[in-house]
Amino acid sequence: MFTGIVETTGKVTRIDRLSESVRLSIAAGRVSEDVSLGDSIAVNGVCLTVVSIDAPELVFDAVYETLRRTTLGALSVGDVINLERAMVANGRFGGHIVQGHVDGVGRISSMRPVGNAWQVHVDVDTNLMRYIVEKGSICIDGISLTVADTGHSSFSVSVIPHTWDNTTLSSRRAGDSLNIECDIIGKYIERLMGFSTSTNVAAPVSMDMLVRNGFATEVATEAW
Repeated sequence: MFTGIVETTGKVTRIDRLSESVRLSIAAGRVSEDVSLGDSIAVNGVCLTVVSIDAPELVFDAVYETLRRTTLGALSVGDVINLERAMVANGRFGGHIVQGHVDGVGRISSMRPVGNAWQVHVDVDTNLMRYIVEKGSICIDGISLTVADTGHSSFSVSVIPHTWDNTTLSSRRAGDSLNIECDIIGKYIERLMGFSTSTNVAAPVSMDMLVRNGFATEVATEAW
């Protein structure tokens, strides 16, 4: 598990492309100082496993499903990426629960300075918007951010100077693609509230279902 607090940025030094996978070599700086084979690292928000170490260089494999869901397949040698090691049990929980399991790819529609911060607007698939709420948490390229506003198929975040200066966001431009991971809590709630044991598929939410599962009362049902 990660927190979305980027530790440092790294640089892609080599890419070996196979038929349905990619092997990435990354100069990881201080992130490589306390890493073992098999450890998990968030690379632009994607949980990858360390398969080789030649400090400060780390090597990762990105398989078909990862390439299909994320922007990793579009990386080039020299690209700068965000890095975070998995959270330790006694660490500070500075961001939010981040699994490194990207839900989809968003695209920057606009970026503008507002005071000493930057406002970034991101377009996403409408299917993801049900998990994105105003003032909720969102992970963009491995960065834990707070949703400032939402639209039908877009949302915005306000980026403080420290985050702007110490992540890849400052090098991004309108039109660039980003890895998006929505808050896991919302996804679990949706699944649990809509799951039908008789059909083994998600069922629509109804007042009767809410009462049966303790989320509402009979009085509320009558009022409804």
